[in-house]
This record gives sequence, C-alpha cells and structure tokens, in this order.
Amino acid sequence: MSKTSQEHKEKALKQVRFGLLTISTSRYDKKKMGETFTDASAELAEKILTDYGHKVVLRKVISDDSEMIQAGVCQLISDHSVDVVLSMGGTGMTPTDVTVETVLPLFEKSLEGFGEAFRRTSYDEIGGAAIVSRCTAGIMRGKVVFCLPGSPQAVETALRKLIIPEVGHILVHSRAKG
Repeated sequence: MSKTSQEHKEKALKQVRFGLLTISTSRYDKKKMGETFTDASAELAEKILTDYGHKVVLRKVISDDSEMIQAGVCQLISDHSVDVVLSMGGTGMTPTDVTVETVLPLFEKSLEGFGEAFRRTSYDEIGGAAIVSRCTAGIMRGKVVFCLPGSPQAVETALRKLIIPEVGHILVHSRAKG
C-alpha cells in the first residue's frame, strides 16, 4: 500500500451507521399480512456489520416497486442517523427487478468500480453466473448507496471483501468539501 493510500485509510471513519433496505415483494407481502418471515440477507448483513464494529440503525422491507424503492432510499438518505444505505434485492434480470433502474438516476456520482469489483470477486466464487449481477453503488448527499443482489452469499461477499474494507474511506471522500 502506498503512503498516500495508507494516509487515506488512517483518516477513514472507523464506525459507520447503516440503513438496510430489503427489496422483496414476497417478504413485503408477508410483512403487510402480519405473517412471520425470514430475512436471511438482512440478518446476515447486520451480524457482519456489527461484528466489524459498525451499527445498523434502521431495517426496512419494501416491495419490488419503483416508487417504493425510490421512497425507501430517499427516506434513508434523509435520515441523519444513516451514513450508508445497503439495499438487497432487485438487481437481477427479471421484469420485476427494478432496483438499478430506479436508483441510478438518484446518484450524484456513480461508483462503477464497485459493480465491476463485485462481479470479479463473485466470478472467483460462483463462476460465470456472476455476469447476471447488476449491482451498483453511488453517492447521494454525501452518503453511499450500495445496491446488492438479495442472496446471503452475495451480501456476505460484498460486505467482507469490498464494502467494509473501503466504506469509511469512501465516506470521507464523499463528504469532502471541494
């Protein structure tokens, strides 16, 4: 690691506050009906984040619906207790997977390298199926939004190998005054 990189890492935030957004019509419908359901990806994300000393301050389940996704992301971005929005689900190729199309226009800056790095890392784990992931990330009002696939394996890979090592550093830069 270069001296400059090391200096940047030293200035990175050590504890980050996350808002988790599960995007799943089936889970949302169960929640709405008062039924019990498992949100394995959000539960795993919360465990991993807290194990690394970060905080999960909000968790929300919404449907695969553009208006709900936009409202959910904007609500979390507007919340002063949230530094990072981690959405899980809706990044696939089916007609109902609209997370990426909904969130991309909201970004002030896109972090294309995140999707590229995630697909490369996933390729090492799952092979060619990694190409169907359309995960993305970007900056909104000094905060970071990560849009991940909904599978627990994808969430774990993204958190452990990409997000946790860099999120504090990304936030410092996203909040820097020109």
